[in-house]
Amino acid sequence: MTPQELRAFCLSFNAAVEDFPFSPEISVFKVQGKLFALSHLDARPLKVNLKCDPDDAIRLRREHEGLIVPGWHMNKRHWNTVTADGDLPDQLVRELVEDSYDLVVAGLPRADRLRLDRP
Repeated sequence: MTPQELRAFCLSFNAAVEDFPFSPEISVFKVQGKLFALSHLDARPLKVNLKCDPDDAIRLRREHEGLIVPGWHMNKRHWNTVTADGDLPDQLVRELVEDSYDLVVAGLPRADRLRLDRP
């Protein structure tokens, strides 16, 4: 996955926005003000921090050793750092980004979730 593909995919979700609260180099993708992906898109290798179910996080780290690791500078129980331009299939990276978005949306207040469901 290229940086441009990762950015485009993150922004393809309903109400997703890109922000730069930490520095101009760090893209933070949010929905309703809540972070679901964080990446230094110019870094090599390309890595992205993604929210993950704690049980899935452990399984993914075990199955993809070195490519999916505990989230760098994040809560290690709920976040993974995923190497997006390495040996992981692009489809898996997309699924992990989508799962992260879905987890964040599920944690939003009901009114916010309902607004996101409207066209």
